[in-house]
Amino acid sequence: MGHVHILRHFPSPQEGFNRTVRIYTPDNYDASRDHRFPVLYMHDGQNVFAHPESAVFDTWCANRVAEENVSAGRMEPWIIVAVDSGPGRFQEYSPWDEPRNGVSARGEAYGRFLVEELKPYIDRTYRTRQGSEWTGTMGSSLGGLISLYLGWKFPRVFGRIGALSPTVMWSEGRLFDAWREHSQRWTRIYLDAGATEFIHAGGIPLDYGQGTRDFFHHLKGLGYGDHEVSLVLEPGGEHHEKDWQRRLPGAMQWLLG
Repeated sequence: MGHVHILRHFPSPQEGFNRTVRIYTPDNYDASRDHRFPVLYMHDGQNVFAHPESAVFDTWCANRVAEENVSAGRMEPWIIVAVDSGPGRFQEYSPWDEPRNGVSARGEAYGRFLVEELKPYIDRTYRTRQGSEWTGTMGSSLGGLISLYLGWKFPRVFGRIGALSPTVMWSEGRLFDAWREHSQRWTRIYLDAGATEFIHAGGIPLDYGQGTRDFFHHLKGLGYGDHEVSLVLEPGGEHHEKDWQRRLPGAMQWLLG
């Protein structure tokens, strides 16, 4: 079932510290020496793979899900690059300040690290397929917000965006204000949440079901078609790794298939 390679001290000069990066190569990567593979960049990397060195018991098991989807013919093999969150997760996944709980944004620097440092390294080191159509980004919660930000900020780099329970209401909904037009680029955006998913984060009420629904309709109002944006609202879905793991097979099939 493929391989997960862990780079423990990958420099991020844009942010001023080193990161841990986990790289999954699919089962047929070594056997298919002439084949190039699309790449998905995921956040909260310590929670992404079924692997002895993952951080939590309830991970997304993204390597297993990808292999099962490939075996069933629902998608082709992808390289998955999972970046661990660093010191100050709220800050690094925030594109804009959130004054309601004192978060100072570092998301712009994190985005530049991905685009200027990590992606060039991956493209040099692995047999990757170039172009935004073959480069995706995916995350949950604030990781979903930063995925959407990356798709908006760098549409020539990231053409496929997976946002599971995205915190689009963060920073008083700045993402709605920023995303004012269709990118006019090849795009596929997957959005999901629990239909009534709701939490408090640092005293801020976050209605994920309504916020995700509102952002879907916002994108539709900008001209994104049904083939470009998808919305899944799961009855009873909660804000937890086990819920994102449960929805991941369908998310990968729609986004990467």
